Amino acid sequence: MQLDQKIALAMTGDDSKKAQAIRLRAARMLAGLGQEELARQVGVGKSAISNMELAVSYPSLPVMRYFYRGHRVDFNFFMNGDFAQLPGDVQEQIFPQLDAAHSEWDRREGSGRARDGGPSAPRKSRK
Repeated sequence: MQLDQKIALAMTGDDSKKAQAIRLRAARMLAGLGQEELARQVGVGKSAISNMELAVSYPSLPVMRYFYRGHRVDFNFFMNGDFAQLPGDVQEQIFPQLDAAHSEWDRREGSGRARDGGPSAPRKSRK
C-alpha cells in the first residue's frame, strides 16, 4: 500500500470526532472485539463505546490505554491518525480494518443515520 493511501485511510492530521471514531472502530476490529466485549474489557457501558464510534464523543483515556497496553495501538493514532510509530505487524493489520471502518461509516452516512463528527479533510479514494 502506498504512503498516500495510508495517510488517507488513517485520516492523518484530522482530529475530528468522525476521524477518531473511524480509527477506534478499526482498532476494535483489529482486536477482534464487539462493542460489548470492548466495553467489558475497559469497564464502561456499551453505549459509551457506541457513542465513541458514532462520533458523539471522543475516545476516552481508558479506551486508548486499553488499546495501547493490549494491542500496541497508541493514542497518537487515535488522536491524529499518526501511524508511523505503530509496530509493523500492527500497521499491516490496521489498514484493512481502516478501509472496512470507512466503508461502514460511508454506508451509515448514506442511510442518514450517521452523526456529524465535525469538519474533516476530504479523503482520497481508497481504491
